[in-house]
Amino acid sequence: MIAKVQRRLALAVVTVAVGVALAIALARRADDQEVHCPAGFERVRARCALGGTACPTPLQQTAHGCDAPDVRVLLPAAAIASGPSDWAGSGSDEQIRPRVVRVEAFRIDAFEVTRGRWSATSADPARAANAIARSEAERFCQSRGGRLPTEDEWIVAATSAMNPQRRYPWGDTGAVCRRAAWGLSAGPCAKGGDGPDTVGTHPDGDSPLGMHDVAGNVAEWVAADPARPILGVAKGGSWAAALATELRVLARLELAPEVRDPRVGVRCAYPP
Repeated sequence: MIAKVQRRLALAVVTVAVGVALAIALARRADDQEVHCPAGFERVRARCALGGTACPTPLQQTAHGCDAPDVRVLLPAAAIASGPSDWAGSGSDEQIRPRVVRVEAFRIDAFEVTRGRWSATSADPARAANAIARSEAERFCQSRGGRLPTEDEWIVAATSAMNPQRRYPWGDTGAVCRRAAWGLSAGPCAKGGDGPDTVGTHPDGDSPLGMHDVAGNVAEWVAADPARPILGVAKGGSWAAALATELRVLARLELAPEVRDPRVGVRCAYPP
């Protein structure tokens, strides 16, 4: 009789433990599939807006309002292996063919270009600038002493020059809503989003070298390929991406270079 009671108690304990574990897993899953805003920001529909009068980290107060600091990340000369592995759906066959990506040292913006940096009259200066044609992006970067990064430079920057190459800027797994501004239009992270988020509001997805929003928010123009100058390429996925695969380092958005697509913005590269 005592043994029977003990078995029932043991079964009850196991059942409770399994139930708690399942509840925690489901809570975490739900927690991952919604917009998260760090301290100092508040969720407004599908994005993180400033939550008060203070300028929250990582933003800073500027002459035109609360905006991203003008920080550049140094990338060393690098040679990293790039190949198909499990990158299915990342781009053209040519893009995923095994090769070695080689670049010389350069610097790149830690933040995507913001509306405040693009135009000092913006009423929402810390939001990523978007709907920019490639030629406009080129001229803007030139005005800052920079240029558009090549696609290979962008790949090296997105993976923090790590070899072998990572699937996402933060690692190989976990393309969830707290790590990037994506799926904001029709899900899975939100619904009704009509543009990019405030830059720097997804710190869990920052690269090891301190680049913000490399995946998601706005896809970023890269320089024209001399062999195919009429093809425009933007990297990193965007706020409107519905699939996590669009955030992968090897993914590319191909479009006409002079289109002002609301998914596309810019991040500039500079001499080392």
